[in-house]
Amino acid sequence: MQFLSIELPYFVLHLSLRFFYLFTKQKFTHMRKLILVLIALPFFSFAQEKNVISVSRYFPKGDKVQAFEKALASHAQKYHSGTWKWRVFTVESGPESGAYHVTEGPMSWDDVDGRGDLGKAHMDDWSMKVQPFLTDRVINSYSTYREDLSTIALTDYSNKIAISHVFPKPGYGTDVEDATKKFKKAWEAGGQTVAVYESSSSGPQQYVYVTRYKQGLKERNMGFRKPMKDRYIQANGEGSWDEYMKMQRNSIDHSWSELLFFHPELSSK
Repeated sequence: MQFLSIELPYFVLHLSLRFFYLFTKQKFTHMRKLILVLIALPFFSFAQEKNVISVSRYFPKGDKVQAFEKALASHAQKYHSGTWKWRVFTVESGPESGAYHVTEGPMSWDDVDGRGDLGKAHMDDWSMKVQPFLTDRVINSYSTYREDLSTIALTDYSNKIAISHVFPKPGYGTDVEDATKKFKKAWEAGGQTVAVYESSSSGPQQYVYVTRYKQGLKERNMGFRKPMKDRYIQANGEGSWDEYMKMQRNSIDHSWSELLFFHPELSSK
């Protein structure tokens, strides 16, 4: 009996320690896996972030507009889906009015890196069925969506948009970005939906402000919202508008704006 009284507590202790060891080993194995996932997650998100769009503007020959639209729609709906989906707009005003504005994406830079030309059939269709109706003028660019400066999600689209193109003077991009952060407060105060993009390796530095008219063009009417100046001052304090005007005179090289209409019948399905 004395043997049992000595050995039994030792056996229970040994068994308890063994179970604890196995439990903690399994627990920490899972914990190590979790830590590795958490460490890798930011790099994965960074690599896969789909915040890039490419924009092409095509100018059809004056007497070939209908034929061009038919060929463009067929091409978009046959060859452009998923990551390479097309949204097609007509430029209704401004220096590039008459152009067809084709947005591809959104995509990641990894997607762009591996895009290629989408295959021989794709290229043949474009060169033989679409290209003959175009003039020699074409504009291509890449831009990245700036969530931190925007008041609407990248893919929350609308059918009527206004685009403002703002070109900072060299070395003054941060001034324009700081002003945009202040404008974001004013946009939010008025329920204004603006997607902001920054050009990427596409000519001079440019900030692109896309006002998406979720309620239609009536949003452009005077009185629909409080004046921008009033909202800006209310959001950023007295004297802020004067500071903005000074920045605009000193930091912006030039700017221009335009109105665009979306055409689902010409776009990817």
